[in-house]
Amino acid sequence: MNGAEALLHTLVRGEVKTCFGNPGTSEVHFVKGLDAVPAMRCVLALAENVATGAADGFSRISGGTAATLLHCGPGLANGLSNLHNAQKAGSSIVNIVGDQAQFHSYLNPPLASETQNYARTVSAWTRQSKSSLSVGADAATAIAQARSGGGAIASLILPSDVCWGPGGSIGTVAPCAPPPPVPYQVVSDVASLARKGSSTAFILGDGALCGDSLRLASAIAKKTGALVLAHSFIGRVERGGDRPSIDRVPYAVAPAQKMFAGIRNVVLVGAQRPVFAFAGPDGVSGPEVPGTLFSNLGSVGDDLESALRAVCAQLGCKFVDSESSSGYVPLERARGEISPAAFGQSLAALMPEDCIVVDEGVTFGRSAYGATHSARRHDWLQLTGGAIGSGLPLATGAAVAAPQRRVVSLQADGSGLYTVQALWTQARERLDITTVVFSNKRYEILFNEMRRMGVEPGANAEKLFSLENPSLDWVRIAQGFGVEAARASNMDEFNDLFLYSLNCSGPFLIELQIPN
Repeated sequence: MNGAEALLHTLVRGEVKTCFGNPGTSEVHFVKGLDAVPAMRCVLALAENVATGAADGFSRISGGTAATLLHCGPGLANGLSNLHNAQKAGSSIVNIVGDQAQFHSYLNPPLASETQNYARTVSAWTRQSKSSLSVGADAATAIAQARSGGGAIASLILPSDVCWGPGGSIGTVAPCAPPPPVPYQVVSDVASLARKGSSTAFILGDGALCGDSLRLASAIAKKTGALVLAHSFIGRVERGGDRPSIDRVPYAVAPAQKMFAGIRNVVLVGAQRPVFAFAGPDGVSGPEVPGTLFSNLGSVGDDLESALRAVCAQLGCKFVDSESSSGYVPLERARGEISPAAFGQSLAALMPEDCIVVDEGVTFGRSAYGATHSARRHDWLQLTGGAIGSGLPLATGAAVAAPQRRVVSLQADGSGLYTVQALWTQARERLDITTVVFSNKRYEILFNEMRRMGVEPGANAEKLFSLENPSLDWVRIAQGFGVEAARASNMDEFNDLFLYSLNCSGPFLIELQIPN
């Protein structure tokens, strides 16, 4: 058994059975090893940032650990932005990076680079294997590290000679430790804050946005009048049907400040303190009023559900594990002209049961979240780290993780261009994904940000944010990657195309023409 085979066997034994990759010469022994380890599924991406984003989506939906396979330092560099997003989402990823043979690298061949230093920028743990004899143990440690703290990126760098070297052995993965409990005194202090009612807000992080945690937080809100919110950049939240509705901390500055105007105490439940994506000339970084007190009901990786259950017990909240009715009331689809409100209405009406929504709709799609509170049961994933280009890869990985569920990908046109190669992987793997591209032919969010900072764009600035001259044709782009596609210029056409896509096997793209 060589080092590459030891790596593959260790990953499979550790229940890491899906790898998204873009391999090169340094990884050929890993690729060859797939013949001996058929339990490992490798999904080819045409660009590294697609591979890393797909691993992120797979981990968010499966709740498990994905692997990536990248080619040397430059390949890792190409994938860093979506590893950044995955890090912010708390996804569990074993990031495998091939590299130059150790005896060769000191001669400074073309691909020699600071691979370990690149990896450290997004990783909780990084190691370069030194010998084929240690690869199995190193891989087992990487898996354990990727599952620590609720989910992390563990980067394992494998020089070529380590992969082809003989004498490899399968590593043993240590079991995951249970999440640590939140101390009793913290629970009591938070219960006291909840009793202050509407002057207190709970902000839920990703570890509290699925399962009973949502119902527990909702019960606290009903009992006390406290405000319960999700943080702004959600990795995954369960919504719709009988699940409680939960708003996000708004992205835009003015709505966020209005929401927090009457709040004096903020309880962070596995979440970080709310912060605006960008600071403006006013020097304000967050939505809270001066003097607001922040408290923590647990950190990322803690047993947040038990902590919320304990707060409920102290407050005497009425909590039931599930509601008696579905909570879904049939909605009317919108007709006529395309607008954010009309799109949100139709999406809420037409979304299939138990679908997965991946949201990188940016400006036009921002209101879709609020419009779909009363839709059928679904999961909602969105851009977490602000590095655009995550939507199409996230949808790809989510569909691989849950092949029995339809994925609905809401995609702004500008950010979609960063990782448009994901469409090819969707076609190759026959993934059931409906992509809706909001084609407004401009980076609309940047116009908004300029105005927020008191800068009015002129003719030259407009050119830098425009996607026209020439205009993009998303139908032809999708078809070029093997994805069936069509264009909608009004809501009636969108409704028909969306329903058609749900009955298609494999991916379908709708270019929604946004009026300017």
